[in-house]
Amino acid sequence: MLKLLADLVSIGWIEKSGTGASIGGRRPDLYALRDERALIICVDIELFSTKIAVLDNNCNFISEVKTVSLPISKNRSDFFSVLVPLLQESIESVPAFKSKIIGCYVGMPGLVNTEKGENYSYLIDDQGNSSLAEAFEKALSLPVIVQNDMAGSTIAEFRHGLAKGKKNTLVLLMDWGVGLGIIMDGKLRRGATGFSGEFGHIPFVENGALCYCGKHGCLETIASGNALSKTAREGLLLGEKSMLNELSKEELERIEPEAIINAANRGDQYAIRLLSSIGANMGKGISILIQLFNSELIVLTGKIAKAKQYITLPMQQSINTYCMTQIREEVTIESSVLGENSRLLGYATDGIDRFLEAYLIKAKKLKK
Repeated sequence: MLKLLADLVSIGWIEKSGTGASIGGRRPDLYALRDERALIICVDIELFSTKIAVLDNNCNFISEVKTVSLPISKNRSDFFSVLVPLLQESIESVPAFKSKIIGCYVGMPGLVNTEKGENYSYLIDDQGNSSLAEAFEKALSLPVIVQNDMAGSTIAEFRHGLAKGKKNTLVLLMDWGVGLGIIMDGKLRRGATGFSGEFGHIPFVENGALCYCGKHGCLETIASGNALSKTAREGLLLGEKSMLNELSKEELERIEPEAIINAANRGDQYAIRLLSSIGANMGKGISILIQLFNSELIVLTGKIAKAKQYITLPMQQSINTYCMTQIREEVTIESSVLGENSRLLGYATDGIDRFLEAYLIKAKKLKK
């Protein structure tokens, strides 16, 4: 072990980073990976836009975060025709570090099986010739991991955010859709095939609206960014008085949650009512989670989480109404402090771990 440590120091991979606490005897030396020893391209695909950034092995952003308006689609070839050139451009944007790029990590909504490298909801290959990960690898000539976006949010909170050091935490993604990350006994729980946390698609409203998943009355139909945008637009068309009427015709077609939050911050009563309704519905759903998991912390993240008190106050009222007192008093609900690029941070954290582990396994096999 000491020889391996010395070798890694000599080739510049690790460096001394301080000393640890003594448990009897002299204090141990601590070592850490040096910055910029390995790089990873991280891609955060949302419903209507995509973010791309290059990060290093210590999760430092090496490039600026590039955001492009690129709606996700069912068809893979159309999406790839736009995305792949952008990824290749990102690789070329860091010429001094190009040789250090060890892989690409793609996070996206939908039912994602990471082990098979496939998304069963989006970017489907009609011909069935290759998995989504294989298609990315062929286009980029790099190893690629495809993961659900919820995992990125959860890993970011678990390793860098409010959930760091916690044993039992839930991370609730309140974005265009609704997702759930589960940390139990200090471990991220993904489920048998990686599909755990599809909280947005629990049946919630009897004979409710049709959800994009094909079922009626899912939680997402009344407590998501899509639901918020749709309800806001319908109300405005019926004559609701609001600052949101100042939006252009194009903006009204798909009202961004941020626009509604901004209006609420300016005292717009219609916007406040819209957010309050989302918070109340979500609170009822969270009551189920609290009683199922008995978590110590629930972290709210995503676009709607930025509304803070406009959703958290009605959310707490619902929790008080529907959740058992003894259980709800043990849980804290807080909004993420990691910022709007937290998923990229989560992708880099998981990706570096996975790619370096694969590299070490391959190196050991070659030695034998």
